[in-house]
Amino acid sequence: MLDITAMLPDPARAADDVPPWEIDPPERINVASWLPARVAERAFQRALIQPEGYNRLGKRLYSHLTYAQLDALCDAYAHGLRARGVVRGQRVLMLVSQGMELIALTFALFKMGAVPIMIDPGMGREPFLACVQESEPEAMIGIPRAHFAKLVFRSPFKSVARAFITEKKWWSGATALADMADFSAGAFACEDMHRDDLAAILFTSGSTGIPKGVHYTHGIFDGQVRAIGEMYGIEPGEIEVPLFPLFSLFSIALGMSVVIPDMDPTKPAEVNPANVIEAIVDHGATTAFGSPAVWERVAPFCQEKKIKLPTLRRILTAGAPINPAMMEKYDGVLSEGVSFHTPYGATECLPVATISSAEVLGETAQMTRKGKGLCVGKPVNRMQVKILEITDDAIEQMSDARELDAGEIGEICVNGLVATRSYDNKPEHTRKAKIKDPSLGEDAFWHRMGDVGYLDEQGRLWYCGRKAHRVETGEETMFSIQCEAIFNVHPDIFRSALVGVGERGSQVPVILIEGYKDRTPPSKEEVLKIAAAHDITRAIKEVHFHSGFPVDRRHNAKIHREELTEWVAKQRG
Repeated sequence: MLDITAMLPDPARAADDVPPWEIDPPERINVASWLPARVAERAFQRALIQPEGYNRLGKRLYSHLTYAQLDALCDAYAHGLRARGVVRGQRVLMLVSQGMELIALTFALFKMGAVPIMIDPGMGREPFLACVQESEPEAMIGIPRAHFAKLVFRSPFKSVARAFITEKKWWSGATALADMADFSAGAFACEDMHRDDLAAILFTSGSTGIPKGVHYTHGIFDGQVRAIGEMYGIEPGEIEVPLFPLFSLFSIALGMSVVIPDMDPTKPAEVNPANVIEAIVDHGATTAFGSPAVWERVAPFCQEKKIKLPTLRRILTAGAPINPAMMEKYDGVLSEGVSFHTPYGATECLPVATISSAEVLGETAQMTRKGKGLCVGKPVNRMQVKILEITDDAIEQMSDARELDAGEIGEICVNGLVATRSYDNKPEHTRKAKIKDPSLGEDAFWHRMGDVGYLDEQGRLWYCGRKAHRVETGEETMFSIQCEAIFNVHPDIFRSALVGVGERGSQVPVILIEGYKDRTPPSKEEVLKIAAAHDITRAIKEVHFHSGFPVDRRHNAKIHREELTEWVAKQRG
């Protein structure tokens, strides 16, 4: 039995340290230091809450860790990993399911100065194995299924010298977490890290190409914690339901109680809405974060069952553009004055800007429906945005680029504390995605978001689509989000997708329509009539209907237009 004293907080611990939130921005920071600092102020507050089956009456049961218990578990893991050869700077492949272990192990690795590698296993076998091999992990922590994959596909895992498994299996020689954790060693002091030291490698979803490992530093994580708390006025002691596992790390740093929902995070579009609502209602959650695909399922369930969510102060959603019509579905579900908030950004830089549903529905939605693009709000504090003339070539220096005026559509480029500097083992991709700017400092750079849009006269950023998804006919350039909004207004169209057939510069614009499962979509003639009524879609003369668009595996919301382009080519013969 575990010694209970090992899980009790040390009253003297971290009390004399200056909390990280009082040093802004710190030159030396280990992002894990947010956890013991929160323990010093709220040791017995619940940090993580996890569903654990049902009682005899059918009521959901939960287990939990307080902040003190979570920190002690992190320390036990950190001591155990170090004793078994995991050291500062070592790359550790993390293949652990959503839950308490994932959060505890990640903070433990941060404390050690080791580098967790986060790869979404839902991206598909071949891309996943390619990412593993490319990242060259020296250690691995995983569930039994991950270790079985390691036995079957040996080559991608050949760099792994130390392996740890969440539960002991006779066929695996990996050390079980229960055998590795050392609660007797006491507190584990966070490694002294510079803000530019590598903290983690997070892989992109690969929605517009091959997945890429993004270098995250301790300073970038720290900046994200501060930005999220500041943008949304989050206060310690609040309760959150995160429907994307890694968001829990920020919530813990912000002093929230995190309720882990009963769902498969790799399939948000298939989530049982009752489980999401149950987690919110059982604990009086004040915040919930998830993909638009999740909220598309929750809204009709709430409307059908006449459910209200009065404790929520905000809903955060990211991962793909959000249709204003979806926001409208929550009228009457949320309390008056409660908004959706949509932070704009990418794995390489988040957050860049943010906007609330109050502003969208009160003003910008009408412009979106007329093809003006999707307003994502004003840049957040400490972020700068430029709009550059579109090019697919690398830009070495900002002085080589042409900056566009307000209202002109171009490539979105950003600079700020949360902009990542490089991709892992992909120097050519890094060169194409970054622009040096000596005018801002010796090592200053801008990140090219790969998106197109414009700034309006009020300084708000408008998103018009991915740069790779633009259609160039030879007479005009058409942008996906702008054009698709024209068709998405139709009540029987669930979503649409603009694709270009042929070589860029002489492409034929084609619109694809996905209807609702329980409705008859409009006729081809009706769709073409909609296109002819608007200047930005008038060139569209070809329509195809699709039963279900392919989407990204992480958020189940980003449309894979590359696959649709191939599908259209086959349809055309």
